[in-house]
Amino acid sequence: MWHSIPNILTLLRIALIPIFVICFYLPVWWAHPLSALLFSVAAITDWLDGYLARRWEQTSPFGAFLDPVADKLMVAAALVLLVEHNPTPYAGVFMAIPAIIIIGREIAISALREWMAELGARTRVAVSYVGKVKTVLQMVAIILLLFRLPLGPLPVVELGFWLLYAAAVLTLWSGAAYLRAAWPMLNGSSS
Repeated sequence: MWHSIPNILTLLRIALIPIFVICFYLPVWWAHPLSALLFSVAAITDWLDGYLARRWEQTSPFGAFLDPVADKLMVAAALVLLVEHNPTPYAGVFMAIPAIIIIGREIAISALREWMAELGARTRVAVSYVGKVKTVLQMVAIILLLFRLPLGPLPVVELGFWLLYAAAVLTLWSGAAYLRAAWPMLNGSSS
């Protein structure tokens, strides 16, 4: 089942990561818009592969494992590039804080989901509505921060920073909700 269209889209997203990184560092004026475009393609395939897998009834254990990994790899790569691209103390700190929150939460919740799955209670930490809104804000923020070029009067970078901070707040909120849902099992009061 790895060769289904949803799984191919997921594999495409992983294959885009090194291309995305190379394009980000190209010494041309259009490197940032191209990076934003590649990240946008990855974000669209993240939604599309899940939609097609459900619609065509092509869900598989391979896809269920690889889809969230592909998403987290692409987001982490983009955030690391953006932190590195803002090396000044002021910009670097303000970029690093939401990046650490987002990447740290993804690691923690992935570990929590794996542990809950071993206990047969993975559904207690299913994706929430807040988590979905967080993902949309995060993707739009990263696209704007990658694009960097002004769009008329729209302050692209500033808007990207604000949206990234909003995504970081929702990241903490949804992470707390997942931990709250798993708390009875974490503290041993439920089996």
